This record gives sequence, structure tokens and C-alpha cells, in this order.
Amino acid sequence: MKIKQDQSRFRQIVRGQIKKNLRKFISKGELIGRQGKETIAIPLPQIDIPRFRYGTRNAGGVGQGEGEVGDPVQQGGDPNQPGQGKKAGEMPGEHAIEADINLDELAEILGEELELPRIQPRGEKQIATERDKYSGIRRVGPESLRHFKRTYREALKRQIASGTYVHNNPIIVPIREDKRFRSWKTTKIPQSNAVIIYMMDVSGSMGDEQKEIVRIESFWIDTWLRSQYKGLQSRYIIHDATAREVDAHTFFHTRESGGTMISSAYRLAQRIIEEEYPKDQWNIYPFHFSDGDNWSQDDTARCMQILREYMFPTCNVFCYGQVESPYGSGQFMKDLEHEFPDDERIILSEIRDKDGIVASIKEFLGKGR
Repeated sequence: MKIKQDQSRFRQIVRGQIKKNLRKFISKGELIGRQGKETIAIPLPQIDIPRFRYGTRNAGGVGQGEGEVGDPVQQGGDPNQPGQGKKAGEMPGEHAIEADINLDELAEILGEELELPRIQPRGEKQIATERDKYSGIRRVGPESLRHFKRTYREALKRQIASGTYVHNNPIIVPIREDKRFRSWKTTKIPQSNAVIIYMMDVSGSMGDEQKEIVRIESFWIDTWLRSQYKGLQSRYIIHDATAREVDAHTFFHTRESGGTMISSAYRLAQRIIEEEYPKDQWNIYPFHFSDGDNWSQDDTARCMQILREYMFPTCNVFCYGQVESPYGSGQFMKDLEHEFPDDERIILSEIRDKDGIVASIKEFLGKGR
């Protein structure tokens, strides 16, 4: 019991340290490289792990070999030569550790820290996940699943039938044959489907720093949405003057250049949705990241048409994040604000640098759609 209490206390300390440093982790992207299949390794240099420390009492003495009781132990080297130890320092040592935390728990901490509301899924439920449901009674099982009322009833029936029940002194003592335990069966519970379609401008004006911002923000968006949907898929589109679908590694590491035609990405996203993700069965989240440059006003007009006629009626919400670049004009954000003022079907976010990632995530996810 004491060990369990200590483990629980340690988990509380770890959780507190994560919340304290979460914004630093988000803006610097420290956690992405530490991601496993289901957990994240959190570096926590502030926690000093308990360990044995040996005192100075009875420090003298020898182990083996020649010598008398009480002779000091040499520190190595020639016993006739003075020691060559290092000069004593003034600062305490740093005791850095890593604590594994489940991705679902990390998402919960993210939601608490950024005050993100739970998402209300729309559409039909399609994905079936397995859950254990207690639905019956059996004669064997662990004590933790013992059914008190059924066990009491069996013991009472046995004592009445055997004539050992005393009405004036109703003491019921169950024996092994009286015990009943809850049993379960595995059932399939439908879960809501969701797909995220990431689109990123990879034209010449989007440098490595801008792509790193997209990578970090996409990781945290994924972490939160996966905690809300058990059937989540991610698709990736990159574009300059043309668009193509790629895998996650290519999306985050590509180094391309060229002009920019944003409508090419929107048309490809539309085709993917039409062919694979019916709106009555899927919750659809397109995220587009760009520095705001586009080839022409004619192409910008085509983008507005796709958004108005297809994306808004089909998707839960359309999210556009504009990453500030020294080479980008940022005009596309202005065009969206002019075309769709106060339209709740689109969420716009300006990301000036890595320190702006936290505010951008809250803008995108803070409405719970």
C-alpha cells in the first residue's frame, strides 16, 4: 500500500512538472523526438530521484589486503604519491530523468492548460471499438469483482434451507459456494470517425523555420484530436504551383521551391474528401499552413469559391494558419478576412514565430467543433 501511495505521489509530481513546463515544450518542440507508439518521454531535470547516500560515520577501514584496523583507504595510484583528485565544486549536481506519460494523459494536460472544450462529433458513428461490459454473474472470479448482493442472497438462501438462519440474530456468513462474481463480455461500441487533412505551402518563401512551426503545431493538434476521436486518420498534402499527397515524413521534411497556387491544394483535398470521406459519416478537419503568398488574384478567387461552395458545407471547420516569413506577403490572410468576415465556418490564425504556436493551437481548437 505504501508503494502504491508513493507511485501515485510521484505521478502527481510528474504531472505538475509537465503542466508547469508545457508551454516551453510546445514552443520548442522538445517532445516530438521523444514520441513512442503510445507514450512520450518527458525530461524532468527538477526532480531528484530518491537514492542511497552513504554518510561519513565509520568511513575509515580497509576491505582486503595488508593493513591495520582504522588505516585510511588510498584513492588509487601510488600510495607514496599525493592524491590527484579534482577540486571540490560549489554547485549541486543536476539529476535529470525522463518519465514516460501516455499520449491520452498528455492530451488531457494540454486540454486543461489551454482550457480546450470537448469536441461534439457530428455525423454517423462508424468505427467500432471493443469494450468490456459487465453483463452477467458467475461462480468464479477475482475478489475485486465479487457481487455483494448476489453473494449475500445465496448465503441467506443456503442458511434458510439448512435451518441455520436465526431470525432474532440474523448473521449471514458466506462460504465459498455462496460467492458470486460479475462477468463480462466484449462488445463493439461505435465511435465517431474523423480525418485531418494537412496542407502546407512548400514554395520557395517557406523556409525550414516555417516548416518546423507547422510540424510542432501539427503534432499537438494531432495529440488533442486523437484524444477526442478513436477513429482518426491523417492525410498530408504539399503544394507550390501544383499539389500532391505525401506521407507524414515527406510532409515534414520536404525541401521544395517554386511558385504558389493555393487552389491546387484545395482541389486535391476536395477530391480526397469526395472519394473517401462522406460528410455524413466523417468529421472532417482541413488545416492549411502558408506564408500568405499566392500566384494571382484569379487563383485566390478560385480558392474562395472552393471554400464557400464545398469546404464550408462539408467540413466541421476549415483552419488556416499563416506562418510569418521574411519572403511572404501575407496577403492571403487579408483576402480571407475580407471575403469571410465573422464567419464561424473558418478559423484564421497568424503564427509569427514558435512562441505563437500555443495561442494558435487555442484559436484552432478552442471552439470545440
